[in-house]
Amino acid sequence: MEDPAPPSSEASTRRPKRGRPPKQRLKENDAAEQAERESSPDDLEEPRPRPKRNRAHEGTSSMAAKLAEQTLIEAVNGNGKLIPHVVKFWVERYEKDPKPAMFELLTMLFEACGAKYCDRSDLLDDTDVDDVVVALVNCSKRGEVEDYLNSKKKDHKNFKENLSSFWDNLVRECQHGPLFDQVLFDKCMDYIIALSCTPPRVYRQVASLIGLWLVTSYITIANMLGAQRETTRRQLDAEKKKKSEGPRMESLNKRFSDTHEKITLLEEMMRKIFTGLFVHRYRDIDPNIRMSCIESLGAWILSYPSLFLQDLYLKYLGWTLNDKNAGVRKASISALQNLYEVDDNVPTLGLFTERFSGRMIELADDIDVSVAVSAIDLVKQLLRHQLIPEDDLGSLYDLLVVDPPEIRHAIGGLVYDHLIAQKFNSFQSGSRGENDNSSEVQLKRMLRILEEFPQDQILSLYVIDDVWDYMKAIKDWKCIISMLLDDNPLHELSDSDATNLVRLLCASVKKAVGERILTATDNRKQYFTKAQKEVFGNNKQDITVAMMKSYPLLLQKFISDKAKVSSLVEIVLYMNLELYSLKRQEQNFKNVLQLIKEAFFKHGDKDTLRACVMAINFCCIGSQGELQDFARNKLKELEYEVITKLKSAIKEVVDGGDEYSLLVNLKRLHELQVSRSVPINILYEDIVMVLREFRNLEDEVVCFLLLNLYLHLAWGVQSIRNEENISTASLTSLVSKRDTLLQELEYFLNLAPDSKEGGKLGSELACRVCCILAEMWIVFRTSNFSKTKLERLGYQPDAHVLQKYWELCQQQLNISDEADDEDVNKEYAEETNRDAVMIAAGKLIYSDVVPKEYLASEIVSHFLMHGTSVSEIVKHLITVLKKKDADLATIFVEALKKAYHRSENVSAENNSFSECKNLAAQLSGTFIGAARNKHRSDILKIVTRGIEYAFADAPKQLSFLEAAVLHFVSKLPAPDVLEIMTNVQTRTEYVNTEENPSGWRPYHTFIDNLRDKYAKNEGFQDEKEGVSIRRRGRPRKRQNIPAKKLFDDQSSSEDEDSISASEQDGGRQEEDDEDAPLIQSIRSSSKLRSLGVSREESKGASS
Repeated sequence: MEDPAPPSSEASTRRPKRGRPPKQRLKENDAAEQAERESSPDDLEEPRPRPKRNRAHEGTSSMAAKLAEQTLIEAVNGNGKLIPHVVKFWVERYEKDPKPAMFELLTMLFEACGAKYCDRSDLLDDTDVDDVVVALVNCSKRGEVEDYLNSKKKDHKNFKENLSSFWDNLVRECQHGPLFDQVLFDKCMDYIIALSCTPPRVYRQVASLIGLWLVTSYITIANMLGAQRETTRRQLDAEKKKKSEGPRMESLNKRFSDTHEKITLLEEMMRKIFTGLFVHRYRDIDPNIRMSCIESLGAWILSYPSLFLQDLYLKYLGWTLNDKNAGVRKASISALQNLYEVDDNVPTLGLFTERFSGRMIELADDIDVSVAVSAIDLVKQLLRHQLIPEDDLGSLYDLLVVDPPEIRHAIGGLVYDHLIAQKFNSFQSGSRGENDNSSEVQLKRMLRILEEFPQDQILSLYVIDDVWDYMKAIKDWKCIISMLLDDNPLHELSDSDATNLVRLLCASVKKAVGERILTATDNRKQYFTKAQKEVFGNNKQDITVAMMKSYPLLLQKFISDKAKVSSLVEIVLYMNLELYSLKRQEQNFKNVLQLIKEAFFKHGDKDTLRACVMAINFCCIGSQGELQDFARNKLKELEYEVITKLKSAIKEVVDGGDEYSLLVNLKRLHELQVSRSVPINILYEDIVMVLREFRNLEDEVVCFLLLNLYLHLAWGVQSIRNEENISTASLTSLVSKRDTLLQELEYFLNLAPDSKEGGKLGSELACRVCCILAEMWIVFRTSNFSKTKLERLGYQPDAHVLQKYWELCQQQLNISDEADDEDVNKEYAEETNRDAVMIAAGKLIYSDVVPKEYLASEIVSHFLMHGTSVSEIVKHLITVLKKKDADLATIFVEALKKAYHRSENVSAENNSFSECKNLAAQLSGTFIGAARNKHRSDILKIVTRGIEYAFADAPKQLSFLEAAVLHFVSKLPAPDVLEIMTNVQTRTEYVNTEENPSGWRPYHTFIDNLRDKYAKNEGFQDEKEGVSIRRRGRPRKRQNIPAKKLFDDQSSSEDEDSISASEQDGGRQEEDDEDAPLIQSIRSSSKLRSLGVSREESKGASS
């Protein structure tokens, strides 16, 4: 009996219900259609429209015939646009004869999983589902499975989308009939749930995909029915108000109850899949399955909150915040973000938030950057709803200065919204005035934040960089300038606020024109689009116009303030100087240059001097016409005044006066010479005289005397190489100056053996001597001038000087961080630390100035002794040596010998040559992947020479086999291992090793290891030394497995995996860029020093 027709008001929104049709319905329809065609008046007209209708009918018929011949799995693998038609025809077949159609659908389900199962009798009878699924698993064991879901073939590229579309269309097409017959979908769900619990991964993947999508489709139908139920309820209420009884009331009551029953049945079907599939698969070993489960659950809760928005289901999102896979954690966070986005959901989420908010905050520092950024956005939502206290945010603000810029910028957005714009503070919303969020108010709030970093400019720059994209007030240059120039006592800034505001102004100007304000960790060059360049050009013009008249006033006000003047002077580098001429502001330009010159002679610190020199050089290049001539004249005046002041300072020192004036003017000369050649020929002899006759000068004074002499020589070499006609006098003069400086450097080099702590040569001076001497050897190396007119300039250090040079370098490398921090001038710390010394020594190897066999092995032997930054430098050097085809075998073996002897001299009994072992593990780790085959001969040489060294003084040196050689043997193929083992055993044929068992124990240990490696054929295993290989999955936990299992003799996927703790404790590991130049290694070390990270802390982080 067919259901009554719906009211006319709903006819447009509801489809007629599909009941069980009579068998002759299709024939009757065909007959009626034929009769209609025969009686149609179109027969009397021209036959033009008729062929069109016939062609359409023929096309439909041909498509129907084609679809009828096509199996369901072929349809899923085919054109996705035809799937609705395929589903419609299948439903019609099912309504005519359910059993064959059911068999066809279940066959498609099994084939979608990749299995070939054709036993028709099992499906036609009431066979147990478990028996069928066991047979399918046996098919998988026999290898009779084709994986469509993960296939890379072009034919299956849309398989996942088509499969989901098929089941979604099936649910929609059956919503007025088979969906609620409790036969079709109950049978399908039984098989889907059973397949989702099988060991074959592809079965679980496909079954989980279908099961999760079924729930999504059920929700779609339930929402439609819910809307119909609500409409019916309103109609019932209206009828009740009329107090009318009759067929209308009965019809509405029946429709309401029928709709409610259907919704209840759909919810039972949702719970069935949730308990049978979801609660097991959200812990699956496959992270993709876990991720699909969480994504689906989030969509269910959002689209059907009446059932799923409760702690019973929300807890799974909270638990998976701890999943070991980053994709699953991110899926959980994304689901929560969508939930918190809906304000109506927030009251229900209160208990859940209270329980899991701590974990959400922790994820802001997740090991995966994308997860951390998503978690920060989630925390912003929690703040918007005031679900977490401000006291819990302290750990987040520490992330303002972490390395990944994505995390920093996300935290910057949080800081801006919460502390600067104060979007989340509802208590202020009532009292907020019109100008409460003006630029000046936001800038003052920003200054309160910068007060947390009073002494560290780098940390302040981190904060400014983080909030730049969000804070428009930071680009309001006119407002910043007016705040700096405001002399009103009621509004005047404090000194620290003014300093921070000047830094903010300078950083804002840099960012506006596309410059970095922080050192890039990847050292990559920035590339901008045409649109970006246009924006930067407009910003530069706006900055110039805004500051054209006020810039001299700023310089005048703060010219005596050391903390502010360098940042202010630097701003001119990012201005469009042409506008001074176009806007007729020549006098302001001249005032700026005059003030910069005054600042240069008023201060003596590195930042101010360097900024002034860069600014004047830029004005000489960037200005035009008369202003350019004026700038060049100012620069010449500056050089002349520096030389005059330096000559006067030298005379003062000779007369027994103070050294301060000499030091300051040497610094000024040094900054000038760094960027350009300065004519100091008349001062050269005076500087040498001061060096020779006043040996008790302060180390810093001596450093700058040597630096200026070196820079003068370097500019002289460049000048003479560019000359066409080289005069003998100029060449002789340059050679004489070279010899003079080398003599002075070697004088300080000879002081090194006597300079222990409190000795004659301080740390800063020693570092300068090492660096300048290396640069001198590189500039004057013989290969630069051989077979030229300048051959006399060539110089090659002898072995004795080279040995003394390395001894001085070793002294600086071995100085502790505490002593280093006390002795080194903080202003020039980057140029006088152990990293600078190691880079200087490495450049000698790279430039082929000295023999690699000696100095390279010495450097490599210090690979792991001095912290992360030095290790990175040595690693880059090894990469360079490989590219230059150096004798790696000799270098590595000599380095290992040196480390072995150092370990041998250690008094601790339990040392067990750990330094040598660690070095060997690190060096052997450089031969991985294809490098092992490329450098196989080098590895063999290392092993062979290592064995020879060990047996040269046996059994005393046999521990070298275990400490060094063994690590390289593991990088060789099995045949080489066998040959090495035979060679070693031959050496002991006529030796009685039992006479000294303890002495020969390393030999036996070495042989046993060789046997094991050969027996297990581990020669080709690509594993890093010192890094343990983690087992995939987690150990089985039988106590957590339900008692009843479908496969008692199989290892279920649940046995293999469960939710594990997040990998928060693992450190962020950066990829090694072997192609990076050697000199770039100093950047990471300088950054560590600027943040106050000690060498020991760096070691701990790396280990």
